[in-house]
Amino acid sequence: MYGKFQKYLQDELKAIEEAGLYKHERNICSPQGAEITLEDGSKALNFCANNYLGLSDNPRLIAAAKKAMDERGYGMSSVRFICGAQDIHRQLEKAIAKYFHTDDTILYAACFDANGGVFEPLLTAEDAIISDALNHASIIDGVRLCKAVRYRYANADMADLERCLQEAQAQRFRIIVTDGVFSMDGNVAPMDKICELAEKYDALVMVDESHSAGVVGPTGHGVAEEFGLYGRIDIHTGTLGKSFGGAVGGFTTGRQEIIDMLRQRSRPYLFSNSLPPMICGACIELFKMLEESNALHDKQQENVKYFREKMLAAGFDCKPTQSAILAVMLYDAPLSQKFAARMAEEGIFVTGFYYPVVPKGQARIRVQISAAHEKQHLDKAIAAFIKVGKELGVLK
Repeated sequence: MYGKFQKYLQDELKAIEEAGLYKHERNICSPQGAEITLEDGSKALNFCANNYLGLSDNPRLIAAAKKAMDERGYGMSSVRFICGAQDIHRQLEKAIAKYFHTDDTILYAACFDANGGVFEPLLTAEDAIISDALNHASIIDGVRLCKAVRYRYANADMADLERCLQEAQAQRFRIIVTDGVFSMDGNVAPMDKICELAEKYDALVMVDESHSAGVVGPTGHGVAEEFGLYGRIDIHTGTLGKSFGGAVGGFTTGRQEIIDMLRQRSRPYLFSNSLPPMICGACIELFKMLEESNALHDKQQENVKYFREKMLAAGFDCKPTQSAILAVMLYDAPLSQKFAARMAEEGIFVTGFYYPVVPKGQARIRVQISAAHEKQHLDKAIAAFIKVGKELGVLK
């Protein structure tokens, strides 16, 4: 049988390659940071990592991870409810709850698992999930695993959300779910208006903070801080793999009874190993750091403002952003790949995105700005964008 299937896969892969859409992975031979070392020994500036606060190679977090490994071991070899729970797991869960002003937290191996495991334990075919059209794939997959009635509203379109809420009055319970920051465009969900509609139409609210935590809000505490919504959002999900140190791990934090029920019934939690001690140790230290100072958040925000203003002045078509993400629009998929390849030759790592990651005809280069970037890094990237943009006819 595999011979026929192999031929099918070979033809599909060839078609992807010929369309200029094949995804090639690039190997880094150094810690993640503003500047990275490649396999051939050359250096590049990284503008496509989610390292928003520049903490992926932070010495204080590395030391905390080593200390936790020395004191608590390398791995847990078990799920939480059997014998995979350590004191530091609870310490980290409490630190996350404190950061988001919630009742309690449950840890997962990744935010993909958090989103995949949140709906099915809480909702049945009697209920409704109302989801933003541009929500992350992990939310989409989580919704698919649940028998609740599904509604979808156009991205950040409150009139369309209200239509869905009116239709969903036929169901018992309703939950609105949205990304806090939409990762391809960089826009922030209008959480204040979402919460108003939720209260008007008797719905719960869930937000994925993966790209908003550490970035959005006066001190980077996410969308609840940005819009003054503490106590009005029922569920936050997020990752420890972006602003919060850049390693692995996810979480759901929110109302006590919701977290309690997830501990009883959430399958990715019940059937996946507990987070390694080194991750817990480093992240506990991370939240101590974020309590001590807002300097990293402030620098990151200054970097975004500087970079965006310079790119717009150069003539690039950039989507409005309220986050660490700047979408430089090219529209043509092969052009986005060619542009990213030329940028790599200039020593700048960026990634071209195209369908199905973004809608057809909406290809772009997604730039992600970090607190690790210095002004000279930003200036070098801007100069490379201008050079390549002129070469490829993007700029006049």
